[in-house]
Amino acid sequence: MGTTSPDLFIELDRSRPRGLRSQVEEGLRAAIREGRLSPGTRLPSSRALAVDLGVTRGLVVEAYEQLAAEGYVTTVQGSGTRVNDVAAPAPGNGSVSAAPAAGPLTHDFRTGVPDLGLFPRAAWVRATREAMATMPDSELGYLPPAGLPRLRAAVAGYLRRVRGVACEPDQVVVCNGFGHGFSLVLRALIDRGVRDVAVEVPGYDDPRDQIAWAGARALPIPVDGEGLRTAELAASPARAVVLTPAHQSPTGVVLSAPRRGELTDWARAVDGWVVEDDYDAEFRFDRHPVGALQGVLPDRVIYHGTLSKSLAPGLRLGWLVVPPDLLDDVLAARFATDHMTASLIQGAFAVFLERGDLDRHLRRSRRVYRERRDVLVAALARELPEVRVEGVSAGLNAFVTLPPGWDSTEVAAAARRRGIGVYPLDDELAGAEMRRRSLVLGYGMFRPDRIDEGIRLLAAAIAELTPV
Repeated sequence: MGTTSPDLFIELDRSRPRGLRSQVEEGLRAAIREGRLSPGTRLPSSRALAVDLGVTRGLVVEAYEQLAAEGYVTTVQGSGTRVNDVAAPAPGNGSVSAAPAAGPLTHDFRTGVPDLGLFPRAAWVRATREAMATMPDSELGYLPPAGLPRLRAAVAGYLRRVRGVACEPDQVVVCNGFGHGFSLVLRALIDRGVRDVAVEVPGYDDPRDQIAWAGARALPIPVDGEGLRTAELAASPARAVVLTPAHQSPTGVVLSAPRRGELTDWARAVDGWVVEDDYDAEFRFDRHPVGALQGVLPDRVIYHGTLSKSLAPGLRLGWLVVPPDLLDDVLAARFATDHMTASLIQGAFAVFLERGDLDRHLRRSRRVYRERRDVLVAALARELPEVRVEGVSAGLNAFVTLPPGWDSTEVAAAARRRGIGVYPLDDELAGAEMRRRSLVLGYGMFRPDRIDEGIRLLAAAIAELTPV
C-alpha cells in the first residue's frame, strides 16, 4: 500500500545569495502563518519534499528540525511532521495593543520534560519482542491488581540496589504514573481517618488538587535550604505528608539528614504516613544520590517512582512500595478503580529492567543532562551574573532567584517577545516575594548550543528592562 503526501507551493530562487534551506524554512513559515497550512496538516515526508523541490533530503530534514524548534511543527515517529496551532495576528484597525501577541518560541525552557529523542527505541523493541515470545497466555488476561509478578520482582531488586529501598516484591504495586498511584494511597489514608495532608511550599499542584478532590485538606509547609521545615509539620494537625526529599520540586534542595531524623520522629509520634515522591532521583550529577527516605522508615513511608522522567511519560508506568500494614487497603482501591496496568507494557519493562537496559540508558542520560545543566549554569553566570541558581546539581530543571528589584513576570514577558520561554514560579501558596523573584528553567530538551544561545537572548531581553 502506498502513501501520499500533500503538495506544497514553495518557490525557490536559486539566483538569490541566501541559502536554499533558509528559503525552504521561509516558505513553510509563511504558509503556516498565512493559514495555507492549517493546524494538524501533515507535511510531505522529507524525501518527498526534497524530490519535489529538487534539493537534498538533508536540507529538508534540517528545515523541519528548525521549524520544530521554533514551535511551528511537531514530528512524531511513525506519524510524520504536522503543523502546530500557531495563531496568526488578527487583522485590526491599526491600534497598538498594550500586550501584543508574541510569535512562536524559538527557545522554550519548559520544565519537567525529558529529551524524548534519547528514548532507547531499539532496546525497547527488543524487550517487547522478548516479552511477547515468553509471556504465557495467562498474562495476556486479567492480572492481579498489584501487577505482573515478574515486573514486581524486577522493580524490587532494582530499588534495593539503586535507591536503598527496603522492600519485597509483594510490597510493589504497579500503577500508571504518580497521579494514579497517589490517588490510591490517598483513598486508603482517608479511609483510615486521615483528613489533613501536608504539602511542600513551593511545590506542585497535582497532589494538592487530588487532596482537595478527595475531600481532605492540604496543609502548606514551607521549604528552606534543608528541605521541608519539619518543626512546622510537627506543629500542624497533619497525619500524612507528601514530599520530594531527593530533589525538591521545584527548588532543587535535598532534605537534610537532621530533617530526615525529625521526620521519622514525627511519623512515629503521630502514627503518621509519608508519601515519598522520588522525583529526579536518577539524575544527581555532583555526587551519588542520597538513598530513599523509605530505607530508614519502611513501615511509615509509601515510596513512589515512575518512568516519566527517566524514560518517557507516554509509557504511563510507575510503582508504589507500600508498607505491609497499608497494602491491602491500596490493593482494594486499585481493584475498585481500573484494576490493572497493561500487561504488555509491564512485560516489556520487566525484560528491559532485567537485561540492564535501564541502567545503560540512565548512564547515558546522566552524561547528556549534566552537560546541559553545566552549560546553562555557565551561561547564566556569564550573561546574567546577578541571578543565583539554587539547589543541587540534579534533575531537568534549574530554580533561579532574581536579584532585588527584578520581577519574574516582567522578565518572562520580555523574553517571550524575543521568542524565549521562561517561567515564573507558579505556586499561589508561595509568598509574593518568592514568586516575584523566582524562575524555573527546564533544560532537558535542549542541545548545549541552543541553551547557550537561549540564555544570551534572555539576557538581551532583560537588558531592555529597567529594574523596579
